[in-house]
Amino acid sequence: MSRVVVAVGATSGIGRAAVREFARRGDRLVLAARAPRTLEEVRVECAAEGAEVLTVPTDVTTPGALEAVADAAVDRFGRIDVWVHTAAVTAYGRFDQVPARVFDQVVRTDLLAVADAARVALRHFRAAGSGTLILTGSVLGHMTAPYLSSYVAAKWGLAGLVRTLQQELRDSPDIHVCLVSPGSVDTPIYQRAANHLGHVGRPPPPITTSRRVARAVVDCADRPRREVSVGRLNPIMRLGFTVLPGLYDVLVGPLMRRLGIADRPAPAHDGVVFAPVPASESVRGGWLPDLTHLARRTAALPGEVGARVLRRAR
Repeated sequence: MSRVVVAVGATSGIGRAAVREFARRGDRLVLAARAPRTLEEVRVECAAEGAEVLTVPTDVTTPGALEAVADAAVDRFGRIDVWVHTAAVTAYGRFDQVPARVFDQVVRTDLLAVADAARVALRHFRAAGSGTLILTGSVLGHMTAPYLSSYVAAKWGLAGLVRTLQQELRDSPDIHVCLVSPGSVDTPIYQRAANHLGHVGRPPPPITTSRRVARAVVDCADRPRREVSVGRLNPIMRLGFTVLPGLYDVLVGPLMRRLGIADRPAPAHDGVVFAPVPASESVRGGWLPDLTHLARRTAALPGEVGARVLRRAR
């Protein structure tokens, strides 16, 4: 029997890549995000894979919105087996230069709304006796970096929340809470971030693909684990942060300015912190080459060359 998967944050980055993976497996999907037009695009993508899809336009920071998503899922499919929450925003800038309203909204979106999602999902899982909640954290939920204070604060809070939930659910072995914690990922979140730093942010290397993180999400639905780290250097960075804090603090600022901030200036703006920009929503952020497209072009090249040769021979 196919699973019923609720995916919040389904229109961009990791969330969009994940719902495509679930669709390929034949799962029934309830997709939630802020932009109705983009939700419809993702619905078409998943339906093309044969999935049955329900879309629910949702702003996770609106009171009662996530309860409405759950109600829609149960009304349509009768239950919820997996809840995946990837909706997140971020902001660049020194803590004292980021407006309080921006800082608060990032924390509201990346922590308080996730707590609301967990509250709703676990209530359904408790009633059913089983279910899997998959939340997306970050390597910055275990270490820190300058100019991302609101995001770091939210992800640290999320890591603590997840650990607490896992402890509280020890009496319910068929209910799982999983945390997927990537490092830098090729998604649009960097371009879509609020910016009060004066320069454009970018993912510091090494950068992984959103599809790789999405596979970790889907794998947690298949084989739940407490936490999955995605990123080759994540363990090394976390170790340095913990074991050599003085050295880490000396190095992290210059490295962030060199690798995580571009030279290109940026005017102050709120990005998508308060409202979506549908045109900016995609799986990839363009920080890595599109290897799938490159492979297709390479595979097609002999045929194209042969056709040109035949045309000239005529």
